[in-house]
Amino acid sequence: MQELINHVREQLAAIPDLARGPQLVRSSAVSHTHINALIDHTLLKPEATPSQIEHLCAEALQYTFASVCVNPCYVALCHHLLGQTSVAVCTVIGFPLGATTCATKVFEAMQACADGAREVDMVINIGLLKAGQYAALATEIHQIATAVHAQGALLKVIIETVLLSDAEKVAACMVAARAGADIVKTSTGFAGGGATVADVALMRQTVGPDVGVKASGGVRNLADAQAMIAAGATRIGTSAGVAIALAACEV
Repeated sequence: MQELINHVREQLAAIPDLARGPQLVRSSAVSHTHINALIDHTLLKPEATPSQIEHLCAEALQYTFASVCVNPCYVALCHHLLGQTSVAVCTVIGFPLGATTCATKVFEAMQACADGAREVDMVINIGLLKAGQYAALATEIHQIATAVHAQGALLKVIIETVLLSDAEKVAACMVAARAGADIVKTSTGFAGGGATVADVALMRQTVGPDVGVKASGGVRNLADAQAMIAAGATRIGTSAGVAIALAACEV
């Protein structure tokens, strides 16, 4: 593991312009007193309809969730409904495979921000990670981070933990943090697995206190959410936000 960490550091050190710029939205380390403020209320199903997205936004307002997380085609609708509220509009980029080109991801992110997204969850190029091409992966993330931060938006980087070894998870988090990620995120939920307490703890240990960790995929109830938060998660991506919020009120 240490040999891999050293290899990652060597590749990143060779990129002189990778320094993190000012973070207008770095709020990932903020402590929240209520679990609702940590929830990204999510609907990413391909069959989601506009009326279902409108219902998602209404629920997010009612329970004061951190954001709604939707596919890019619904960002403008969500911004129309939530743009003057405390609930952020979050969308996904290069989703769910992460295998589109860097230029495509940058354009997609810029369009999402223009449509009103305040948070962008991008999927890494998993093949680059597995090939050990950390400099190329960092360059991609950094380009997207630069575009997103220029619009005052926050970048979350999805590493898809279910497809990675522990060493690869550490490498992915190191690269993402160095390249400008505000938050590292476990999963898309589309690769046959989701967040685990062990993965969240490993990611938190790797990125330290200044980068957030989002647990996403398989967080279905209050106990799941509390376990992820105890392990170091600062955001919870879930389609069960209402159930979690209601259960939290009963505690």
